[in-house]
Amino acid sequence: MNIVTLTTDFGLKDFSVGVTKAALMQLIKDVQIVDISHQISPFNLAEAAYLLKNSFSAFPKGSVHIVGIESERTPENQHLAIEFKGHFFIGANNGIFSLLMEEQKADKMVEINIHNNLMSTFPVLDTFVQIAAHLLQEGKLEIVGNRIDKIKELKNIKPVIVPDKKQIMGSVIYIDNYGNIITNITKKLFESIGKTRPFTIYARTVKFRKIYASYGDAIDWGLPKEKRQEDGKKIALFNSAGHLELAIYKSNPTTVGGAQSLFGLSYRDTVTIEFE
Repeated sequence: MNIVTLTTDFGLKDFSVGVTKAALMQLIKDVQIVDISHQISPFNLAEAAYLLKNSFSAFPKGSVHIVGIESERTPENQHLAIEFKGHFFIGANNGIFSLLMEEQKADKMVEINIHNNLMSTFPVLDTFVQIAAHLLQEGKLEIVGNRIDKIKELKNIKPVIVPDKKQIMGSVIYIDNYGNIITNITKKLFESIGKTRPFTIYARTVKFRKIYASYGDAIDWGLPKEKRQEDGKKIALFNSAGHLELAIYKSNPTTVGGAQSLFGLSYRDTVTIEFE
């Protein structure tokens, strides 16, 4: 099965997504195209990396993942094709793959050079689609570029642990469809630094002193419905991706609001955990 996923900031208003899919269907026999998301905030690498990191492994090995975020080729933003954990990734060397792979190493990486004489304002269509077709026809990475060992890294998006390990300073990396806040603080990091110490999570003027196992875990189901605190209850939990999430129970950003608006948080805003 030939699988290609698309992760872009193209949105759905314009023709970009449609023509990219049309090109893939023309070049690749029996291709299955899956949209991870086209609603990434413009040029938001952390947001795209979060979505792709937590979804690519659900696909069969050998799948190709096209990343159309800040993909214009410049002297400081070359194009890459990467093999990682049996999957192939095509995108720009803008730091997104360092966020995707974190501290792990790729199996193989090349800097694409087959388009050195091509000037394009739409590299996803003019280049990435061609590379995807080549890889799904069992083509070698070395055919499309030169092997490299290092890629651009984005380190300022990682949480900061103070020297005495009494504080983790994280930040907002994603806001989901419900307005819930996802941070770059993982459960693994929280447990390794905090151990079993009491803690307080600070998000602007909002504080949390408990992390729930799920949304429903925050509700006292033993109480009659009219006495429960449900809609509007603030919740901290580790989501299915293992990231600290700050949420409002049954929030609706279009009506009553979500955590983003009610807590006054946006992308890259600070979320801090202090341990006693």
